[in-house]
Amino acid sequence: MRILVTGGAGFIGSHLTDRLMTEGHEVICIDNFYTGRKQNLLKWLNNPKFEIIRHDITEPIRLEVDQVYHLACPASPVHYQYNPIKTVKTNVMGTLNMLGLAKRVKARFLLASTSEVYGDPEVHPQTEDYRGNVNPIGIRSCYDEGKRIAETLAFDYHRENNVDIRVARIFNTYGPRMLENDGRVVSNFVVQALQGIPLTVYGEGKQTRSFCYVSDLVDGLIKLMNGEYIGPVNLGNPDEYTILELAQAVQNLINPNAEIKFEPLPADDPRRRRPDITMAKTRLNWDPTIPLQEGLKLTVDNFRERMNSK
Repeated sequence: MRILVTGGAGFIGSHLTDRLMTEGHEVICIDNFYTGRKQNLLKWLNNPKFEIIRHDITEPIRLEVDQVYHLACPASPVHYQYNPIKTVKTNVMGTLNMLGLAKRVKARFLLASTSEVYGDPEVHPQTEDYRGNVNPIGIRSCYDEGKRIAETLAFDYHRENNVDIRVARIFNTYGPRMLENDGRVVSNFVVQALQGIPLTVYGEGKQTRSFCYVSDLVDGLIKLMNGEYIGPVNLGNPDEYTILELAQAVQNLINPNAEIKFEPLPADDPRRRRPDITMAKTRLNWDPTIPLQEGLKLTVDNFRERMNSK
């Protein structure tokens, strides 16, 4: 099969590309390298079944493919808030362009949406029928509302133009190849602990997150793309941890004597987040398998290797 991955040089996109290439598909990766890294894909560069195109999806592109995994968009607050207008354009114009491509060549289209569409949720855990609690003018809304519009566009293209869509709502994902400076909590803690500086916990660290290892997420994306269920469907690990518990887990893995310092909570930071994955279990037969301790060890090893090689 000929498969397009937008954002294919990014953290999740490169792991997805690895899996698709290993399965024998032809893979075209599009990335503007804002947060993607070519070194994530080095092993495929000379493979005749692999192609990488430096391109910004806010501009149209003509390609012939069977499937589109649409992952392109900065996904961490540090990067999407750095240029919020560009983030909105990527989510709206980029998604329009990719849906237009899928419509033209009759490709199946998977949108990588996000748990951020639920905002700071008032329902716990979050099910797919919950409509969310998003601040439309807050500093995170370029991403939150951008992804909500991307979902709207996907379903409108499905209803109006019969485009074969799939929508995944991705919860916190971690693993090797996360950017050291992406501001996400796992990478922050790992880098701080490896550098011997205090681990920064916001608020009292009582806010919760659920952390899904990247290989589990890739399994879910592929099952969703190749199954019959349109979605939206939550993909994430339902094991819930406080941020302080995560800091302590990283501390114990790297440096049990590392300090933890507390800072004020950022604006619109969700207090609790945990996916209800009943839909993924029943419709996709998907259930994450990698426990946090195991995934963190693999992630720490990768960060240590990259930081030592600089």
